[in-house]
Amino acid sequence: MDSPLIPGRIGVVTVLFQSEPVLPEFFASIAAQTYRNFTVFAIDNASSDRSAALCIEQGFTVFTNDDNRGVAAANNQGISAALAAGCEYVLLLNNDVRFGAELFLQLLDGLQTQHCQMTTPLMYFSDAPDAVWCAGGGFTPWLGERPRHYSQGRRDTGQFQRIRRVAFTPTCCVLIHRDVFARIGMMDERYFVYWDDTDFMLRARRAGLQLMLLPYARLWHKVGALTGRHSEFTLRYATRNHAYYLRKHLPAPLAVAWLTVYATVFAAAALVSHRGRLKLRAWLEGARMPLD
Repeated sequence: MDSPLIPGRIGVVTVLFQSEPVLPEFFASIAAQTYRNFTVFAIDNASSDRSAALCIEQGFTVFTNDDNRGVAAANNQGISAALAAGCEYVLLLNNDVRFGAELFLQLLDGLQTQHCQMTTPLMYFSDAPDAVWCAGGGFTPWLGERPRHYSQGRRDTGQFQRIRRVAFTPTCCVLIHRDVFARIGMMDERYFVYWDDTDFMLRARRAGLQLMLLPYARLWHKVGALTGRHSEFTLRYATRNHAYYLRKHLPAPLAVAWLTVYATVFAAAALVSHRGRLKLRAWLEGARMPLD
């Protein structure tokens, strides 16, 4: 039986997969939080290291999967557990991150004072602490609703002062009111990893939900620390899922046009490189994924 609603309670959802190397800074950031009305739900996707055991030692609520179900499915496990436990809010949070002691309070206060449904911090590259990774983001309709990070790679010289509404943020760190899931549903598990957050944010935007960037709330992300920025794993799922995303969200004629354009480009690349062949194979895989 689900627990009664606990006002102000945040269910922090984090997905583990061979995460042991990045956990010390994550644990330290969690432990330092001044806002204490939260529970951490860690979902382990069959890690062979001590990720789950270390989280249990921290007092987190830990779920262990027998196989790697992917980030989207694991997030859904955590979201469901948080909602069942009566959490009013869900914070989707990577564990390859570090952040200041006020982050949870800032995200919650911003959500309440801005009368919105979601808040996100200003996010930086961990290995270049004053370089912005994401200052919120948006969608580009003429590129098939492709997402973009605002100010990615720009040095922060104090220009980020204004709270503003944005359409997109990666689910690396986003606080979400529980009602959002009732309105638009959960993460689409067919993505496995990559583009699942884009899909979720596009559905939220189309439903009229508001996401606010809070520039005074800050987080540093070890981008690619666990999957590799240019690994074959990343290449496959990023390419495959882009094709699936276009088919899911664009009118059929426009989706077919984009699928054809990309397939042509990847076919040409496949003639000269291994990565080109991998991309073509992944694109065709995404073009055949079921939509229902």
